[in-house]
Amino acid sequence: MTIRLLRDVFLGIAAIPFIYYGLAIFSSLRFFLATPAKANETGGFLPPVSNLKPVRGLDPEAYENFASFCRQDYPDYEVLFCVGDTSDPVFPVLQQLVRDFPERQIRIVIGSGRIATNDKVAKLARLVEEASHEYLVISDSDVRVGPDYLRNVIAPLANPKIGATTCLYVPIEESTWVQRLQDVGMASDFYPGIFVAKQLDGVKFALGPTIATTRARLQAFGGYESIENRPADDLLVGRLIAEQGYEVDLLPYTISTVADYQSLNELFHKRLRWITVMRHMRPWGHLGLIFTLGLPWAFLAVALLPTPAIVAGYLGGYLMVRAVLTLLVGSWGLKQPGIWKKLALVPLWDGMASVIWLTSFTRKTIRWRGRDYLMRDGNLVPLL
Repeated sequence: MTIRLLRDVFLGIAAIPFIYYGLAIFSSLRFFLATPAKANETGGFLPPVSNLKPVRGLDPEAYENFASFCRQDYPDYEVLFCVGDTSDPVFPVLQQLVRDFPERQIRIVIGSGRIATNDKVAKLARLVEEASHEYLVISDSDVRVGPDYLRNVIAPLANPKIGATTCLYVPIEESTWVQRLQDVGMASDFYPGIFVAKQLDGVKFALGPTIATTRARLQAFGGYESIENRPADDLLVGRLIAEQGYEVDLLPYTISTVADYQSLNELFHKRLRWITVMRHMRPWGHLGLIFTLGLPWAFLAVALLPTPAIVAGYLGGYLMVRAVLTLLVGSWGLKQPGIWKKLALVPLWDGMASVIWLTSFTRKTIRWRGRDYLMRDGNLVPLL
């Protein structure tokens, strides 16, 4: 009797991911159904903008990424880059950019002038000081945007209740199966999680590829210099602005990113770095991810009671809801072509995500841009 009771308890727990998947489907539907109403809200709010880009190293297709920011259909903006020193391989690319777009206000700042663990954040602190305008757009170096980018991310800031905007991103192309795997992971896992967080607690974060805000909003929490020794600056900026009582607006507008990984090993460690940081910043939320991992729970249910009904209900149900969620977000929401061809990769992604989640509990260090850092009390400590 005790064994049967334990089995039934575990079968009940194994059904919890289906509750999460149902909430994810509802949250995704709600977000994308609001998209048509928000898509044309660019209005006539066009303040001067400073576009800030901290750079280090030469990313794939870096020139085209940077050039897209110089082709904006926007009346008054500048593009500021901060690079560590002139020996960085990206520096000649930035010089070429200045020559190719003489009509644009492009400035290259050398060095952050600060001693900080998080080199990117130190550069952003310098860029904010150098910026000519109150309205700021911060973006990663692997981002590529359309000519309407600035109009879309700045327009919502006309509302004084909105303290920052951030937006979704999709890969610009997929040349390997690993990149297709990452794409499926974004559509089936990452974005549904974002939409659930928005539904339950509002947007109290920002996504690194784009953050639009103002100098005043940053200064109110101490600016980038106050978080220059911490990881996940994008999440922190969104959280700290939300804590001031402002809204962080997650826009339906989508930008593109160029993959900075080539192998499954690189993708694994990129994801592991991110989720290890989340474990240290949001330990209880990270622990709760166990109930979003449907694949291992489905296998556990089948192992406990391998009947046709359990196989169909748990394993078959898992495959069905995962396919629905992936198609909903990837095909209908993000308008990405060929998502249905990648559905077979969803269980592979979920299996890898489960392994990464377990591995994160053994990690106190992360590797970023070739350097190792220890996570200690929410701060980054560089390791020799």
